[in-house]
Amino acid sequence: MELRALRYFVTVAEELHFGRAAERLHIVQPAVSQQVARLERELGVALLDRSSRHVRLTVPGERVLAAARGVLAAADQVRVAAVDPGMTLRIGTAPALTDRLERAVEILRREDPAIQTVLVDLPAGDRLAAVRDGRLDVALMRGTQSVAGLTVVPVWREPLQAVVAVDHPLAGRESVALVEVAVGPLLDLDGGSDPALRDAAARALGDAGVCQPQRRVVGSVQDLVVGVGADPRAWSLLPAAVLAGAGSRRVRGVALDPPVELVGSIVAPVTTPPDCVRALAAAFGDA
Repeated sequence: MELRALRYFVTVAEELHFGRAAERLHIVQPAVSQQVARLERELGVALLDRSSRHVRLTVPGERVLAAARGVLAAADQVRVAAVDPGMTLRIGTAPALTDRLERAVEILRREDPAIQTVLVDLPAGDRLAAVRDGRLDVALMRGTQSVAGLTVVPVWREPLQAVVAVDHPLAGRESVALVEVAVGPLLDLDGGSDPALRDAAARALGDAGVCQPQRRVVGSVQDLVVGVGADPRAWSLLPAAVLAGAGSRRVRGVALDPPVELVGSIVAPVTTPPDCVRALAAAFGDA
């Protein structure tokens, strides 16, 4: 069983879309499909339920996903162990933060050309656990401003947008108030991989005094975007970068008035020296 096949499967399982998984892996889509199919043959089970409109995890696929993430995290630890730990920074990443990561790595390498970076893609809860047990040196988190036993420093802000179908009555507006868009059904994330996105919508509605009786829970950003695009009354809230990363032509983001922002933080062990925390905050903070 190859680590490459496991990594491809995990990426498809997170994106629930072979094309988007291929883009994230920077390879062609047929290569992703072949590796996942080979893994299914090797295990003797179907990991994904493929149809013309959706890709979903099967029950065995859900079990294998959890195990595969553990194997890949262990493999990352082995790679890190092969390098001088004083020269390696293990970073837990969040979705749609490529520009911020690239800028931060460039800044850190300017200050110390010998530094090596290892990017580890984990769900939000696993990211915090990995910082706590020493498998990560720092994690990027949306919506996390305090965690017992860890150092949390808010360093960036992202505007939330109202996500609507291109044929939604408000799609042509430059900005909308939450009370205007909330007349339709809200598509909300279940919070499994990134609870901050779900919680941000709840807080924004509460702050605006909006009651949202029509609410449908979906399991991923992919499901959310597809669902909104198929319903000219539906809507949701997402950071602009996450919506842009979805790459959909059937939805658009509309600015909120008044603006609503999601705070992003770096999370590090409490043993991290203060000067290192300051350097990380400067690197990952808003430009």
